[in-house]
Amino acid sequence: MHETELNDLSDDADYAASLQQGSASMTRSDSSRRSSSSEPDGAEVVYLKDNVTIHPTQYASERISGRLKLIKQGASLFMTWIPYKGQSSNARLSERDKNLYTIRAVPFTEIRSIRRHTPTLGWQYIIVVLSSGLAFPPLYFYNGGVREFLATIKQHIFLVRSADDANVFVVNDFQDPLQRTLSSLELPRAVPVANGLSSSLSASESPTDKNQVRADGVAVDGSLSSIQNNGRQRQKMHDPARDLSIHVLEKFSLVTRFARETTSQLFRENHSEGFGANERRNHSQSSHDYRQNAASIDVEKVPHEVPVAPDPLEKSPRSNRGEAAATNVGTFELIDSKEIDKLTVWGKPRQPPLGPEEWATFLDSEGRVTDEKALRKRIFYGGVEHNLRKEVWTFLLGYHAHDSTYAEKEYLVSIKKSEYETIKNQWQSISQDQARRFTKFRERRGLIEKDVVRTDRSLSFYEGDDNPNVNLMRDILLTYSFYNFDLGYCQGMSDLLSPILFIMKDESESFWCFVSLMERLGPNFNRDQNGMHSQLFALSKLVELLDVPLHNYFKQNDCLNYFFCFRWILIQFKREFEYERTLRLWEVLWTHHLSEHLHLYVCVAILKRYRRKIMGEQMDFDTLLKFINELSGQIDLDAILKDAEALCICAGEHGAASIPPGTPPSLPLDTGLLYTQQDDEVL
Repeated sequence: MHETELNDLSDDADYAASLQQGSASMTRSDSSRRSSSSEPDGAEVVYLKDNVTIHPTQYASERISGRLKLIKQGASLFMTWIPYKGQSSNARLSERDKNLYTIRAVPFTEIRSIRRHTPTLGWQYIIVVLSSGLAFPPLYFYNGGVREFLATIKQHIFLVRSADDANVFVVNDFQDPLQRTLSSLELPRAVPVANGLSSSLSASESPTDKNQVRADGVAVDGSLSSIQNNGRQRQKMHDPARDLSIHVLEKFSLVTRFARETTSQLFRENHSEGFGANERRNHSQSSHDYRQNAASIDVEKVPHEVPVAPDPLEKSPRSNRGEAAATNVGTFELIDSKEIDKLTVWGKPRQPPLGPEEWATFLDSEGRVTDEKALRKRIFYGGVEHNLRKEVWTFLLGYHAHDSTYAEKEYLVSIKKSEYETIKNQWQSISQDQARRFTKFRERRGLIEKDVVRTDRSLSFYEGDDNPNVNLMRDILLTYSFYNFDLGYCQGMSDLLSPILFIMKDESESFWCFVSLMERLGPNFNRDQNGMHSQLFALSKLVELLDVPLHNYFKQNDCLNYFFCFRWILIQFKREFEYERTLRLWEVLWTHHLSEHLHLYVCVAILKRYRRKIMGEQMDFDTLLKFINELSGQIDLDAILKDAEALCICAGEHGAASIPPGTPPSLPLDTGLLYTQQDDEVL
């Protein structure tokens, strides 16, 4: 397969097949291009492909099909993708959902590269990466035609195959030396972009109001090499097709100021029209009047700070009581900052953790949870006592159903233990001779063995040489790579498994609880990273919704990609809090009380808490990245949870509408492909 991919673009089976099948579905003749009434004067459709599909979630059953075009206007080439009206593979996808993914006319001067994926099993797709490092969602070609698409581009602009990866095609506009420089930079890749109109082409292309833009879950196609912990030397950035490092944030700081300044105009244009613009309400017409008792807390006094725009949800000392603030979700009564000093914040006070006696009141005589909703709410406000976590976590993670009896749970444990041993035996039975012929197994095993020996080794449970718990972690991860062979193993998974094994202290039960967690967070580790970047995009929309001045600050400083929050989301704040506090946070998030995306509101709460320092010190991207990393171990979890709760309530349906459908940790509502097929490269 790889040898075929190294051939010239014209050597293309898809291209030859398309000629045999007829060009009507692929391209238009010159006369039809020029006579097309849908294009403005001077525009020519040089490529047209129907049934090109976007998957808004990680499930194959949910897809949006549309028409992909390449349009030539003068010396410029543009790309558009317009979803079909009135067609959907799933009733849950509304017309508004489909319109959010519309790709309006994007000039190739703003495109950095195109990544082609041709998996052995599954459909071909491409990922288009912009010069800024942002990307559009994967475009799937169910009827072939990827190479003809690339060949057509090559006829009109300079397209060169990357020397590092034969499946990456770099776009260079040699009339623009700055663009040429950007093409050679190793920019961070693929965060979803809210695509604005690029030219007059979009006026005729767009099926909806021009302010309606897409919210995508696009993906980091590229990945970075492992980067050691603080104080260790950084390694060189590797091939984009290799594994995504858990420390990817640190590598982003290597992006030069020159590159970011060059692309600043692109950021401003692309983010000028945000997700859900049609859902916003004029502030003066808002019927919302949430009267909450606090706002986010700015906990640090900023030396030499410049004037900072006030938090729209916090009253300045000079304001009069009863004064109101307008946000994108309505009008709110402001509070005096002196009240903040008294810790009068939004959200209910945190409660003591759930103990054994109280836990027993939620169970009937046979062990069933009698009021699941009330139990989740109780855990949300207080967490769980440590000695009770093993029992409660199996319920929160879905390993045991809330209505299962003691006998049913015991039977399930027995069955699952046998099933686990069967899966584990698959890799344990591989002989050395077989392993020499099983490259993917050897390399995955090597990655796991390297990661487990540096995961939480300062914890007594994992410290010391030849620690059996470290060996258990290795075995569980190797078994999972066989259980879910498509996803395999990626760096960061050991961080998610470590607390589970620490609590469960049983190999089989730890494995199945980890499986349940990965049902929710697995898309974070997909090669195309659609799960991660749908969350980053949703985060940007929530900040815009809840703190317009902070959003505008990030916009002016080219920080709207929110890469500085990448680690928070990828491993669920695992490295931001002390171990015990992380356990408390996770069990609160797993309740899904108020929202299954509460972790995004936690991100907003942290940013708002430090907004005065961020804005007052005029942090640029590099400074902000360093500051965020240095917050590790300094964040007040209880206060952040109270703020996150209040922000979630405040945002209400507007907040929910800002999160694209299927954004992790959403669970599947119907059957389908849970994880996308990975390429042949080792994860």
